[in-house]
Amino acid sequence: MKTLFNYHQNGSKSLSRYCLAGLLFYSFSGFSQETVVDTIKAKEISLDEVLVGAVRVTAQTPVTFSNLTKKEFQSRNLGQDIPIMMNYLPSVVTTTDAGAGVGYTGIRVRGSDATRVNVTINGIPYNDSESQGTFWVNMPDFASSTESLQLQRGVGTSTNGAGAFGASLNILTDSYAQEASGEISNSFGSFNTRKHTLKFSTGMMNDKFEIAGRLSTIYSDGYIDRAFSDLKSYFLQGTYVGETTLIKGLVFGGNQKTYQAWYGLEDPELLQKNRTFNVAGMYFDEEGKMKFYDNETDNYQQDHYQLHWNERWNENWSTNLAFHYTMGKGYFEQYKEDEDFADYGLSPITLGGETIDVTDLIRRRWLDNNFYGTTFSANYKKEKVDLILGGGINNYEGAHFGEIIWARYASQSEIRDRYYDDFSTKRDINLFSKLNYQVTEKWRLFGDVQYRNVNFTANGADTGIVDDTFHFFNPKAGVTYTLNQKNNFYLSYAQANREPNRNDYENGNPRPEQLHDVELGWRHVTEKTQLNVNGYFMKYKDQLVLTGELNDVGAPIRANSGDSYRIGLEVDATLKLTEKWFLQPNVTLSQNKNQDFVFQRDGVLENLGTTNIAFSPNFIAANRLTFIPIKNLQLSFLSKFVGEQYMGNIDAESSKLDSYFVNDLNISYEITFNKVFKSMRFNALVNNIFDLKYESNGYFYTYDDDFSNPGTISTIEGAGFYPQAGINFLIGLTLLF
Repeated sequence: MKTLFNYHQNGSKSLSRYCLAGLLFYSFSGFSQETVVDTIKAKEISLDEVLVGAVRVTAQTPVTFSNLTKKEFQSRNLGQDIPIMMNYLPSVVTTTDAGAGVGYTGIRVRGSDATRVNVTINGIPYNDSESQGTFWVNMPDFASSTESLQLQRGVGTSTNGAGAFGASLNILTDSYAQEASGEISNSFGSFNTRKHTLKFSTGMMNDKFEIAGRLSTIYSDGYIDRAFSDLKSYFLQGTYVGETTLIKGLVFGGNQKTYQAWYGLEDPELLQKNRTFNVAGMYFDEEGKMKFYDNETDNYQQDHYQLHWNERWNENWSTNLAFHYTMGKGYFEQYKEDEDFADYGLSPITLGGETIDVTDLIRRRWLDNNFYGTTFSANYKKEKVDLILGGGINNYEGAHFGEIIWARYASQSEIRDRYYDDFSTKRDINLFSKLNYQVTEKWRLFGDVQYRNVNFTANGADTGIVDDTFHFFNPKAGVTYTLNQKNNFYLSYAQANREPNRNDYENGNPRPEQLHDVELGWRHVTEKTQLNVNGYFMKYKDQLVLTGELNDVGAPIRANSGDSYRIGLEVDATLKLTEKWFLQPNVTLSQNKNQDFVFQRDGVLENLGTTNIAFSPNFIAANRLTFIPIKNLQLSFLSKFVGEQYMGNIDAESSKLDSYFVNDLNISYEITFNKVFKSMRFNALVNNIFDLKYESNGYFYTYDDDFSNPGTISTIEGAGFYPQAGINFLIGLTLLF
């Protein structure tokens, strides 16, 4: 959840479409990596791919990854966020505050939370510079403008922005189209959920120019009480295509208003009897009657501007230069009871001879931020050599301030009086070089080195004065062995370093963290089978693990854990059972451990030895069974199992989050026409078809109690949970013309 300090944030005549090596056998698949050998040899690479070429990998790179294309997720694109549509990828766990996949959603990969998943859009960093999180609620319906995405698990290859400690996700936005087109899409479903999307493309005008765009609105009441989401977004791009040149200008953004649902439920009785109860906005009037503030909401507008210039200079050299600017501004509003005057810079007042120094009030916490910079890369390809040189220079400026917009009792206070006014900056410079070298017909070497320079300053009341500079050197190396057209094997080592985020400074003096990642894999492909097996060992120093606790505005708290590790095995496959039946399973088995973990219990510091890392289940599995009875009709049964996990790092029984097994049904049918409309596509999604009552996320906290027994200290434990919706549905109709 955003906090006060971490508030959000086809080709031309001469070009043929570039087919990425290893597209899955059919367009509906989405779990597997690329095939070992290119099934289609494109004579020319689409210039569009250069946008992400510097940060993406292929099956010839010793990195484990999954690809998703527009066709692969369009049947489920009915209003839910991108993380929810990625839920069935290997090692992925997703959650949503409002319980139904709309609004605030989150993703974890290999147990690492969103602050440790690097996200880029067309190679431009998207993670918020301060919190390092990704707030998909600021980009509603972005899947409708996504051409493809790639999720690299582990450290992956060098990219722009904060280091990848669990995974890196890079998104390529819509490509350009040869022919004019339009699209009207509407969907409706449970909890008054609805999505309306309008898209257009002029096609290539004079064989050189194209203009395309999208307008979207999404609304949902949410599964949790009052947890509504009112989301609006837009996407506009202009493209110039020359013989060897591609220039793209993009403007996209979103406006969101969501009722807060970040507190979850602590009361076990409510969890059983009233799972949708939302404590956000709750207060008691002077007669002691419980009420709810009607505007306990999150409000934010974020606008992105990108300019890309791709050039192919000759048959060996191509370059990409991009400039970007992101502007964000918004606030969340809260009703607070019995707040101390001193916390807001107010003086006590006297009424009727009584001194009053606490008051009920309504406050707004604002963030007004700017993020801008440039990214660049050059690619040299010749015979055995594939060399990429790249980097980026990015700057962030964030103004943080709080306003009192109403107070029951106050002195020396005006409307919208600011009770704090802070400012922070962050500069991030990175340079990297990647080399793929074909040593022999069977052996291929990979090397990757990156240097990052990060400077972060802040003057917050909670952070104190911060002025830290970090110098990170991140080397990576690997080898790929191609046994034959059906099998290849790879081994890689990568080192990654990353800086603390702003919240970490609020909780002490955090240390930067370091990761050593070893990956060993096998890729196998035949006409009817595609199999990927990957083993990993991730050794951390000073890993910033989630403690399980939340701060006063619902943001997860992290702390350095010293030595820790993650070791696991990932297996995913695509199996062609018959001409009409397909199976796509994946499974992750892992161990995720803190070593020599120290905790203070009952006032005494204890070494707990080896403990489980918070929010890191040891078993994750998913499956997609697809049946295509007739042309253009597809039925998929999707299953997801997440094993039990601890929400803290001390292996407390009260911190356990139970395992869950959820199943969805997805139907897609398309009718083609030859007149006004090109086609009509019907999609339906029934989530949690067996109506399971489950919680996909939660929090855990401890505190010392020295009041009940004076002279002694007792450690008290507590936990809360985020209930998810039972059976619910979404249906949609899309007209293409």
